[in-house]
Amino acid sequence: MAVYKFRITFEDYDDVSRDIEIKATQTFEDLHYAIHSYIGFDASKPASFFMSDDYWKKGKEISNRDLKGEDKVNVSSMKNARLCDYIIDPHQKIYYLFDLQDKWTFRIELIKILTTEDNSTPYPKCVRTVGEAPKQYPPAPGAVLPQPEDFDETTAPVLDVEEEVEVETGVDDDDIPAGVEEIKEEGEAEIDSEMDEIVDDDAKDEDEV
Repeated sequence: MAVYKFRITFEDYDDVSRDIEIKATQTFEDLHYAIHSYIGFDASKPASFFMSDDYWKKGKEISNRDLKGEDKVNVSSMKNARLCDYIIDPHQKIYYLFDLQDKWTFRIELIKILTTEDNSTPYPKCVRTVGEAPKQYPPAPGAVLPQPEDFDETTAPVLDVEEEVEVETGVDDDDIPAGVEEIKEEGEAEIDSEMDEIVDDDAKDEDEV
């Protein structure tokens, strides 16, 4: 069973593309859903494929919209249109219009026909991804983006900086080990005694002179 390998490119974002493989006997509806699955769009909007020539001139239309009147004769339904019944060129080009209101347009090219299918994975499948697809529904101009919940200062805990510093750097008298105070006093007494001796020696030297 033949497998078609299509390259799908945004007309306005030619640096974004997807390569999708799909069985020749699958339908345009299958391709429609595959495209939006791999670009992250909502596929529920009306869309049409147009079989095109090398210059992207629109030909036969294949659509998912509700067909009435003359459209039933001139337009084919995606659900019933098999790819193999419309592909007539090994390098077939297809112009794809999605969402008539926002008018997303794509160019689809048949880049390879595989003669055997891979039974390990289901079709259609994306085999190559290039670039990040644009957002289908971009924010409206001037729209306010969602913000985190308002911060209520009245409920926030109050930090006593002085208390925190005292806890981190201060030392309570009760925390001083026993005997340290006595050692401190003895040290100070020794220093005072040495200073007195120095003063006495200086006084003696002056008397001798």
